[in-house]
Amino acid sequence: MLASKGQKLGKKKTKNHLGMIGEILGILQESGKSKDWILREVKRHKIKCSITPTMNSFEMLKSCSPEFLSHALHVLKDDDFEIKGISTLTRTFHWFFTDIVGSANPAVLTKDQAQKVWALNELLGRTDTFRNRDEKLDVLNTTGDGMVIGFHDSPDKPLLLAIELHKLLSRYNQSRKGKDKLAVRIGIDTGPVFFIKDVTGKDNVWGSGIIMARRVMDLARPMQILASARIANNLNKLHRRYKEIIHPIGDYKIKHGEKLSVFNIYGEGLGNMRPPNRQDSKDIGDESDTAKFLFPKVELKLELKDIKTMMTHHSWIWNAVNITDTPIDHVSYYLEGDVDKEFADLNVKITDENNTKLKMLSLDVNMPKNKQFIIKLERPIKPGQKRRFLKLEYDWEEPKRNFLYTLSTDCKKFECHLIVPNDFEIKQRVLKVDIATKLKTRASFASQVRYLKGRTEVTWKASNLKAYDAYQFEW
Repeated sequence: MLASKGQKLGKKKTKNHLGMIGEILGILQESGKSKDWILREVKRHKIKCSITPTMNSFEMLKSCSPEFLSHALHVLKDDDFEIKGISTLTRTFHWFFTDIVGSANPAVLTKDQAQKVWALNELLGRTDTFRNRDEKLDVLNTTGDGMVIGFHDSPDKPLLLAIELHKLLSRYNQSRKGKDKLAVRIGIDTGPVFFIKDVTGKDNVWGSGIIMARRVMDLARPMQILASARIANNLNKLHRRYKEIIHPIGDYKIKHGEKLSVFNIYGEGLGNMRPPNRQDSKDIGDESDTAKFLFPKVELKLELKDIKTMMTHHSWIWNAVNITDTPIDHVSYYLEGDVDKEFADLNVKITDENNTKLKMLSLDVNMPKNKQFIIKLERPIKPGQKRRFLKLEYDWEEPKRNFLYTLSTDCKKFECHLIVPNDFEIKQRVLKVDIATKLKTRASFASQVRYLKGRTEVTWKASNLKAYDAYQFEW
């Protein structure tokens, strides 16, 4: 008996239907998808068909129209447009983030940069905290000129690693000079991350924990260890000794206008006690200003006003040369002292070369021992313009009877004048300080003493000093 034309078309349609079902089932199995994927697609496209969750994949597909089967097959084959979502589960780690200061400087030979990267990796590898990490559970990623490590178990570990690394860096730098010294900055934080497959299929991490550790590190100065409030508050609750080295320094603006509460970690032979860089300021006494200003001549005068309290009137005069391509119309100042002080009690006064009193735009930091503020210039300092001077005066006690100053640029002429009463016994000593190692040696320039009516004047003069040279004046 011959089959009718309609019967032949029906058999062909059924064969195509079953062929698509078989192909779909094969792709579902290969891609690890289940019948839940079929249910989601049916609901997403509002397909009318009599399927139930109790059916198996074949039964569901058999109940669907050829049009839906064709659509499903097209979606499954076109994997480029169906990207599997990341897991919604996160894990919290305690983060250590570090990199090398100045490693991207084009003036430094690539070989020298590579040597510093090698040295950092070698020193990190020698620390007990790094050697004893859990290689299966902890996270470790290199960042070119640095490293990020996430510890899964204890907030102590980023801090302990930072302390160990600083001690090794101090020893490493003792036998090196100038640009050969290795300076790093460190940020630590606690926070969650997602695990994401990279293009090679390996697990990588991304999330607020690792991002904020980087943001904290970006604020740091050379040889400085900064911490977020999240990890600092946890550490302060663990051990009393941590409170002695973890110091709150206020809120700092980071990327995208966010503010972050920051703690500075420093102590004897550890860290850098200066407040972090303000990313949105032009700081005349800041490492970041070396790209904006040159100070060919700097003069400092310390005048002791009260022997009992060691109240001292400080006067600074900077010959400021703008070495950028644009005029600079405001400048940021940073001050610190030995005793707690309100800004209003400092009697701050700033004038230019015409003795014009300059206005303060904002007070950015007003911690008990640290102040940072921005002033507006009466006339912008033009690129290359000479004979521009800025004078800063303020009052602050000096009970330790010494003053530490770090040059922010190369300086051709430097003078420090100390004025004390005649009956005041003085040391007349200047020490050169290695900021990285905290080692102190006698400076090469000697003092000149003048005994005048009612007062004694001590003057130290030096020439051709280098950026980041630090000197401690003792009396």
